[in-house]
Amino acid sequence: MVKKKTAKPARVLVIDVGGTNVKMLAMGQKEPRKFPSGPAMTAQNMVQIVKKGTADWEYDRISLGYPGPIINGHPLREPHNLGGGWMAFDFAKAFGCPVRVINDASMQALGSYKGGRMLFLGLGTGLGSAMIVDGVLEPMELAHLIYKKEKTYEDFLGLRGLERLGKKKWRQHVHKITEKLIEALEADYVVLGGGNAKKLKELPPKARLGTNENAFLGGFRMWEKK
Repeated sequence: MVKKKTAKPARVLVIDVGGTNVKMLAMGQKEPRKFPSGPAMTAQNMVQIVKKGTADWEYDRISLGYPGPIINGHPLREPHNLGGGWMAFDFAKAFGCPVRVINDASMQALGSYKGGRMLFLGLGTGLGSAMIVDGVLEPMELAHLIYKKEKTYEDFLGLRGLERLGKKKWRQHVHKITEKLIEALEADYVVLGGGNAKKLKELPPKARLGTNENAFLGGFRMWEKK
């Protein structure tokens, strides 16, 4: 009797690309690693640094969270807060293994989801957004919609807004915008993630804080069988 070969379990490396840092975690590892990003970092730079920074980790596939819209598995445009060369870059060839690219907010949303209609807002260098309705992910680009005085939601809730407004007024706008979006999108609840979410003293109604670990959990979930 011939024994069937059992498929090897996936060994996923999750890369979360942000405007300030790039964070990495592989399955089986306890602590993520990170390195600074910024306006000079190109896609090629990122790959080289990730390879060097994970040389002692084992992985055979990658989930890549990208700070911008994704279409057909590729960045739709160059990122606002990073260097160039991302749109046409062949990540699978560069890393030498399968790579699934997803919007970074969507990846963190996947890791944050607990059923129903969930809105995710990422309060980081920019403003990430995604929605999951009954298990179906819908990436969103709310950041660049006009909110007030010809300025966008990102101008108020992103890092530029925090620095311009100060913490007190920034927190007020986080509450106001969150409540407005919950009502408009008929969300059951909202998850506020991103590095600046911890600067909130109180949470808006129907809101809970996300964690950085949720981005990695979302990346691992991307390779789970449906």
